Amino acid sequence: MMMKACLNGARLPSAHPTLPTTPSQLAAEAVDVWAAGADAIHVHVKDAAGFDTLAAHPMAKVLEAIRTAADGLPIGVTTGAWAESDPAEGVATIRSWDALPDFASVNWHEDGADDVATALMDHGVGVEAGLWNSEAVANWARSPIRDSCQRVLIELPPEPDPTVTTRRAEDMFEAVATANDARMPVLLHGEGSSAWAALAIAAQHGLSTRIGFEDTLQLPDGRTAPSNKALLEAAWTIVRTE
Repeated sequence: MMMKACLNGARLPSAHPTLPTTPSQLAAEAVDVWAAGADAIHVHVKDAAGFDTLAAHPMAKVLEAIRTAADGLPIGVTTGAWAESDPAEGVATIRSWDALPDFASVNWHEDGADDVATALMDHGVGVEAGLWNSEAVANWARSPIRDSCQRVLIELPPEPDPTVTTRRAEDMFEAVATANDARMPVLLHGEGSSAWAALAIAAQHGLSTRIGFEDTLQLPDGRTAPSNKALLEAAWTIVRTE
């Protein structure tokens, strides 16, 4: 299985005292989570105000900083609509990138997913198919570039009841299996109150997963996590016991 560290998400700097947003902060976090067993990282590049951006210059600065500090650690980025609401503008921005991440997530419930994914693939960037719901699965199943994706991300919404999260995961497994002719790898993760339950489910099924400040600010016992590294260490403890 692959363990990915999702370092910051769409959160603003005020969300947590150690949330990494600048290139140097993200580079330092990358080093720490790599040492804690992360196989790859997922980052949201920020503008000067701390909001997500796809712009080429900030992207290059972040990638350069991380690769200088943690050369060899695969880096993924978001292409979410909150970073660029106009799909055409998003595609144009991606095509302007000089520095390239290793992979990027594309949400198939958002408009223009095929075009965004194609722009990434034309650059040689791997695409993770983000599937949040049945609509996204259906969109992805119809996509002409479906089988060219690198992996599937099954992403579960916040849910305090682990049994509901388990049921949702099983429903998504069934839906994705029908469409996943290429049998590409699946990564399962949750968000907020479903994060730790989803991680345990992934471990039980031998699937890749992820954890980090994007998905949760809390350790499994409810305490505020001091760092992404602490979340990674807690995640590996769960994986080893499942």
